[in-house]
Amino acid sequence: MGSVASILIVDDQLTLRDNVKQLLEETGYRALTASDGVEALAVLQSQPVDLILADIAMPRMNGYQLYERARENPEWVKIPFIFLTARMLDSDIRYGKQLGVDDYLVKPFQLEDLLATIEGRLRRAQQLAGHPESSQPPEQRVLTVGRLTIDPAQHRVWLNGQPVHLSAKEFTLLEYLAQRAGKLVSPRELIQVTHELDTNDKEAGILLRPLVRSLRRKLGYRAGEMGCIETVRGLGYQLIAPE
Repeated sequence: MGSVASILIVDDQLTLRDNVKQLLEETGYRALTASDGVEALAVLQSQPVDLILADIAMPRMNGYQLYERARENPEWVKIPFIFLTARMLDSDIRYGKQLGVDDYLVKPFQLEDLLATIEGRLRRAQQLAGHPESSQPPEQRVLTVGRLTIDPAQHRVWLNGQPVHLSAKEFTLLEYLAQRAGKLVSPRELIQVTHELDTNDKEAGILLRPLVRSLRRKLGYRAGEMGCIETVRGLGYQLIAPE
């Protein structure tokens, strides 16, 4: 992150957008604006952004949809994202937190609270960028195996920079293999993780095969191809770097 942080303000209310922009610029930030999620994506594609402030209820693409799109791109997944909204229902706040959004400020808000939240999130992002290994627990660190990237915290997967959409069990299987990339893992060990089932290797292998086939297809491999998930007959599976 450079010496002057760039903050993207996404809100369809012109007055609020301009007021927040003025406040941030007076505080020393570089402020960018967009009236909805579609405009925000264009900004993200054209210039670096260090933090996103977004309303929820907007035309064309709302805040939730923008958050999902931002988290699908490996270049944007670590940008702190704060919802700035008039929605005060507990269910809305819970939903935003379930998505994994970094913070949630309800309008009307105190400007001091907004600035404190921004400063805290930017500081946290800098710490993670400077010390990624020590700042995150092992199970939450982004995993990279060749051109395959896995973000456990966001439950996101990318291959060659493109998002791969997996079921919960498929993600669990891939993440576990990625944490042990290049090492052989027995079917019994894998089935304990994916199905929470303790059984023998034969039964575990039978249960795992359709899950492995489905995962391979979603990673772009044709029927009969092992791809980056190698089968060692009678012993188990191992993940290798995709070619």
